Amino acid sequence: MTDKINFILGVDDIFKAPSKMLEILLNREHRESVFVQFLKLFNYKLHEDFWHNYFQEEAAQRKKMAQDFTPMSVAGLVSELVHESGMYYEPAAGTGGMMVAQWQSDRCQHDPINYKPSQYLYICEELSDRAIPFLIFNMAIRGMNGAVIHCDTLTRECYGVFFVQNDKDYTFGFSSVNVMPYSKASEDYFNVKFVAEKYPAHIESPNPFAVR
Repeated sequence: MTDKINFILGVDDIFKAPSKMLEILLNREHRESVFVQFLKLFNYKLHEDFWHNYFQEEAAQRKKMAQDFTPMSVAGLVSELVHESGMYYEPAAGTGGMMVAQWQSDRCQHDPINYKPSQYLYICEELSDRAIPFLIFNMAIRGMNGAVIHCDTLTRECYGVFFVQNDKDYTFGFSSVNVMPYSKASEDYFNVKFVAEKYPAHIESPNPFAVR
């Protein structure tokens, strides 16, 4: 499976995947082509985190950095224990395994016709720049509305904020990916302090935040 994923991403080594994924995410046509290929590869099983097994190859590196993925069984249990209607917040979100479990729980409360992405907002924070692209991927391929904040949750030092938005509120659609401006307004809204402008300006949605 790792080789198949690397082929789709266009890399020959897992360590090259994060930078390549970020490049893909900021090109809508390429991104959505990759999404379609992933859906076929994983038999449209969107309730699973595609990246959980892929990154087991980085296990030794993560151990040195005190990083570990939450087992999918634990993620599912937590999503049942901690739930607030319409809003989800997670610090140290990694690639988003727990977020995916919560999204699955949220949409299972509805039939496919009545579930609307605009009824839910997912806010995830993560410090690792290697995890950020895959966290964004996990939101956007599922048509979620949410923010991925690249920051230190404790100090609030921030390197960028991505707003992911299902512009048409379509149950089975993909989301747009927007890099929020490095502005005082963004700092105040997301309660962060920008310490570097790591990501290029990139707005796809006609009006970010319009859905909520």
